[in-house]
Amino acid sequence: MANEALQTAMEAAQLTRPALAELCGVDVKTIDRWLSDDRRTPHPRQRQAAAKALATEADVIWPAIRQASRRSPGLREIQAAYPTRSALPSTVWGELVNAATRELIFGGYTSYFLWLTIPNLRETLRAKAESGAKIRFLLGDPDSEVTRTREQIEAVPLTVGSRIAISLNELEPLRDTPGIEVRFSDRHIGLSVWSFDNQMITCTHLAAAVGHDSPTYRLKQSGPAGLFAAYSAHLNVLWDSARPAYV
Repeated sequence: MANEALQTAMEAAQLTRPALAELCGVDVKTIDRWLSDDRRTPHPRQRQAAAKALATEADVIWPAIRQASRRSPGLREIQAAYPTRSALPSTVWGELVNAATRELIFGGYTSYFLWLTIPNLRETLRAKAESGAKIRFLLGDPDSEVTRTREQIEAVPLTVGSRIAISLNELEPLRDTPGIEVRFSDRHIGLSVWSFDNQMITCTHLAAAVGHDSPTYRLKQSGPAGLFAAYSAHLNVLWDSARPAYV
């Protein structure tokens, strides 16, 4: 069935098929497929771009998103909840890294503890990248005022900047490895997200608490519009605005 809602939104926004395609980073044939079938739901990143371009909500253009949310409530994706990150069994990190084959995103502000937790992490990442996995590190910006302010808030000997430096030092031998990229951002100071294919760890930083003292959740993707998709979209938005660590 044709997607009349999308057609109407395009007309209201006075956007042509080529114009919408450019704004969404897709080709015109993709727009044609969206228009021809209202059950075809684009990738979260693409539908968010379309909704922004059309000044509407994604679930207005694609009602199937709302239906999917009802069928796959976010609670179903929560595999475990921990009062602190340190309560998460340390072996879980190695299991998630080792099991991932397509995409690994390290969206912690420092992620320094992973180098201490996962044996041979650097060589594991190198091997995965050489096998075709896409690996991204979104670290905190060491030159940002946000970073300096957080250091004052935490007031611990091992500062945020020092923890970022640990990760950068570990990543330095991998800087020329195809498939591994590092960028800086200061927009995720309060929320860390680590994604491994269809599994994810999220950590919400509270007040002056450091990461290992903050509530942590383990998620597993179960649908196109759940918590996993929301956090994935969050990572992609931050990544797009982040600056490269190596110039």
